Amino acid sequence: MASFSKSSLAITCLTFLLAFAEISFAQSTHQDFVDAHNAARAQVGVAPLAWNDTVAAYAQTYASKRAATGCALEHSMGPYGENLAEGYGELSGEDAVKMWVSERANYNHHSNACVGGECLHYTQVVWRSSIHLGCARVKCSNGWWFVTCNYDPPGNYEGESPY
Repeated sequence: MASFSKSSLAITCLTFLLAFAEISFAQSTHQDFVDAHNAARAQVGVAPLAWNDTVAAYAQTYASKRAATGCALEHSMGPYGENLAEGYGELSGEDAVKMWVSERANYNHHSNACVGGECLHYTQVVWRSSIHLGCARVKCSNGWWFVTCNYDPPGNYEGESPY
């Protein structure tokens, strides 16, 4: 009987761990990235972004490179617009997008300026002419997570309004 109880406990724990792993993975699917971006874009009347495998491959290559070198928040200086985030715990892709979108409070659309803080991550999320998205999430050697999203065509041109 004790053997049955230990087996049941082991199966229950394994089921819980597998369920948790699936939930953790589901937090950073490409659709999660797209949905989080498009929710912000819809709030300001901007057309939705579509996932692009080429842009996503670029994001994954760069994220993997950053993971191998300590995950410093350094832009790739590549052909796409780019937002970067870093965090501990289970920083999901959706969490990163929420961080960028939270900068909306610092953006004044009428003056097209950041007021009281950073807002350029937000303006890239809602940049009207960006239509393709590719993102990646990697775990860093220090245990933190690194998230990058790339936008095609890029945005955040000085003097231009995002929408």
